Amino acid sequence: MLTREPGALERVDVLGVGISAVDPTAAVREIERWIDTGERAYVCVTGVHGVMEAQRDPALRRIHNESGLTVPDGMPMVWAGHRAGAPWMRQVRGADLMVSVLERAAHRGWSSYLYGGAEGVPELLARELSRRIGGLDIAGCYSPPFRPLTPEEDEAVVRRINDSGADLVWVGLSTPKQERWMARHRAGLEASALIGVGAAFDFHAGLKPEAPEWMRRHGLEWSYRLLKEPRRLWRRYLRNNPAYLARTAFRPPRLMGGSGLP
Repeated sequence: MLTREPGALERVDVLGVGISAVDPTAAVREIERWIDTGERAYVCVTGVHGVMEAQRDPALRRIHNESGLTVPDGMPMVWAGHRAGAPWMRQVRGADLMVSVLERAAHRGWSSYLYGGAEGVPELLARELSRRIGGLDIAGCYSPPFRPLTPEEDEAVVRRINDSGADLVWVGLSTPKQERWMARHRAGLEASALIGVGAAFDFHAGLKPEAPEWMRRHGLEWSYRLLKEPRRLWRRYLRNNPAYLARTAFRPPRLMGGSGLP
């Protein structure tokens, strides 16, 4: 077993998607480094769904591979890392990463902007997070409409986020919409980190229940979510999960250096 400290830039090639070979502590430490050094990057929180969407969309695969971090959200990504020779990898769920980084933000004085969710959700989320984490600085909230923004509206949103002075922008738009949004807006936003956390907005706002810890630990979170939202999720899981298993059987994951893949 490897005993060296992993570097945040090491990745595991999972069907052409570079999953960062990190644990939760390393992920938080890397985001902290961006803020301390003035670096600007985005974080993809990725499981089987994200990897399989990237098989059908080369542009989405490139977005994942050009991220500052693409963390292993689901246990299948962790198992892929272990199989590739990265036994230090641990699951980095979006909901858990959000809490860990926000606790660090409260300690360090970083401010956050909440972008995404249905109308009223980011405001509810801000109240719930502030109640749980003392000293938290939420610089602003915005719930985009369920339609593409006009160029003028989009410019106004970017200006609004930049004017807030936020160090962190949390994006709750679901995969793959949030990954595309972060990649498209990374250059124009001044915050050090854009972090796409999807359903974490609804979890932490108290609108949706999370899977029990034992289910998450055994890679069964997808089945819990399917039971809760069968109409919305059945096609995703019943199409992606078998295809993922079949493809990784013929193309095993491999550990590689560097920050991304072509």
